[in-house]
Amino acid sequence: MLQKNEKKAVTLRTMLAIMVLLLLVILLENISSWIPGMPAIFAPTSQLFTVLKKGAVYSLVAVSMNLLNGFTGLFSLGQAGFMLLGAYTYAILTVPMAAKDQVYYLYGGSAVKFSLVDLFQSLFGSAGFGGAVSMICAVLVGIVCAGLVAALFAALIGTPVLRLKSDYLAIATLGFAEILRAIFQWQTLGPITNGANMLKSFPTFADFNIKNAAGQVVLRLSTFVPFLLSIFCIGVIVLLIHSSYGRAFKAIRDDEVAAEAMGISLFKHKMLSFVISSFFSGVGGALFAMYVSNAQAKAFTSTMTYEILLIVVIGGIGSISGSVIGTFLYVACSEWWLRFLDAETYIGSFKVPLLRSGFRMVVFSIVIMIIVLFFSQGIMGEKELTWAGIGGLLKKLKPKKKAASAGKEG
Repeated sequence: MLQKNEKKAVTLRTMLAIMVLLLLVILLENISSWIPGMPAIFAPTSQLFTVLKKGAVYSLVAVSMNLLNGFTGLFSLGQAGFMLLGAYTYAILTVPMAAKDQVYYLYGGSAVKFSLVDLFQSLFGSAGFGGAVSMICAVLVGIVCAGLVAALFAALIGTPVLRLKSDYLAIATLGFAEILRAIFQWQTLGPITNGANMLKSFPTFADFNIKNAAGQVVLRLSTFVPFLLSIFCIGVIVLLIHSSYGRAFKAIRDDEVAAEAMGISLFKHKMLSFVISSFFSGVGGALFAMYVSNAQAKAFTSTMTYEILLIVVIGGIGSISGSVIGTFLYVACSEWWLRFLDAETYIGSFKVPLLRSGFRMVVFSIVIMIIVLFFSQGIMGEKELTWAGIGGLLKKLKPKKKAASAGKEG
């Protein structure tokens, strides 16, 4: 009974922490509007919110990759390909019919005569509360469809690919991602994918900002939405890892022969892990398209996959909280903290050496090398951030009480 009560207490604390985090995100995003004269860092267009939005999206993709690489032991490099599938599926299904001719102007319109936005607007209306419901439903259904398409392709290629091991599996999945990128830029498929041109005019995070009748934003939710969606998806992955399927994944990672001897179907569980990981990568691709407000195949290169893999390694292979922490540190360094290194700086007439465009990436690479060399297991290793660990850290940071006075000692 005590153990059940402890689990309930941990679940309650986690839910409260998530609620506090989401409220804090809303507060940060709106504080510049509510309190005039706040520092520029709290402006909606500042680098802080770029880091928060991109970090929320990348953290989901990193956790989905960790599910496959860290918890199942399958070395896959097809993440960018599944993100591409998710991004294009979401974009194609949610571009309104009124905007399709403009988006597909090079091809005389789109071959897909359907839009989730128009479908739900016909049910709930296009203005006021009904318009908000229509947009939310269209976005959610589009995101789920993005994940399902990515999962379907994973199931199709899983049969031949998952019989490979180690580097061969990595090469096969990387090749699959590159083939997809080339196919989606194929001019013959232009009426569907818009060829090498970007898809746009679909609902993005900015469309969740609440406006008044005059069109002025009264409540910004463009950072809250990616946080909410990513937290929900990561929560589902955490529940999966702590289920019997998650234990089977870990058994396969540790020793395939022993796992098979225990009655675990290797191919079934590998396929399940591959499909689920691809599903959430597809969802991450849809969120990425919403973040950058477009979908274009050339953005989903192998470099993106390497970025996600690097985040997983930095955070700790086999650690969910490590992937999340590693994501925000990586994005903050690359998008914000080291930006000053790209600007030429003068102190009086003296020019500071080395500071120029591109120097940021040199320093960033050195920092990453140092982390990998001195933290070979990553920031968290295979450990997770727990309430007990947080409590212990707070106790260490708490200043020690002064020794009793000399009079009392006497």
